[in-house]
Amino acid sequence: MSTAALPAEAARTATGVTLPRVVHSEWIKFRSLRSTYWTLAITMALTVGFAALVCWGTVSHWDHVRPEERAAFSPAEHSLLGHHFAQLAIGVLGVLIVTGEYSTGMIRASLSAVPRRLPVLWAKTAVFGAVAWVVSTVACLIAFFVGQSILASKHLDTTLSAPGVTRVVLGMGLYLTAVGLLSVGIGTMIRNTAGGIAAVVGVLMLLPLLTEALPSSWRDNIAPYLPTNAGGALATIHQGPTDLAPWTGFGVLCLYVLASLIGAAVVLKRRDA
Repeated sequence: MSTAALPAEAARTATGVTLPRVVHSEWIKFRSLRSTYWTLAITMALTVGFAALVCWGTVSHWDHVRPEERAAFSPAEHSLLGHHFAQLAIGVLGVLIVTGEYSTGMIRASLSAVPRRLPVLWAKTAVFGAVAWVVSTVACLIAFFVGQSILASKHLDTTLSAPGVTRVVLGMGLYLTAVGLLSVGIGTMIRNTAGGIAAVVGVLMLLPLLTEALPSSWRDNIAPYLPTNAGGALATIHQGPTDLAPWTGFGVLCLYVLASLIGAAVVLKRRDA
């Protein structure tokens, strides 16, 4: 091939790299990984399994529950308590879809095929976000109906048409999806599986615990704006005095997601693979 033909060949190749094709490539990689199915299955099992377990435990001990606890009981939120563990599974998957390529060296081939780099990140985000939303929403709906069927034996159940319940159930699917996207950004910035998972666990689990050690005046001003507390407001029927409003809280969580993806884009653009 002559040197004059090289620019023309490069231009033809560059125009062949479109975002839909990159998305299709990322979809093939995503569904071909065994870890994808394991983590999604664990997310589903934790969400539904804990719904059945905690609702069964509540029904079994309801006669011994104190009156103030009965008054604060929310059947919809109770059937979705498994999200505390499911968010870790979906977060691990968000980290793995990026760091897995760095650990195998495949990222160099991906970035060679897409020299502009950022379409790779947007495609991963789109593929992961769509799958995470579908799986999380289905898991929350199943958990809700399983939990209510168990609670019905004590007439403690509720329905999707009750005030705020649809927002709680579908909002939890949005919350888990946002947590996964936050993890994609963290994984892209850290580029190491162990480090990425440790960072996600720190953000989701340790930060809320650390704020408990703060003076109450500080805690009340800081805790509502942490990612888990802010996003969790969307899946809460009765807000506490310091909690954010449901959609305001979810908006704050989305800002965390946006910040992590911007950081990921900067790192991906500037660092060598």
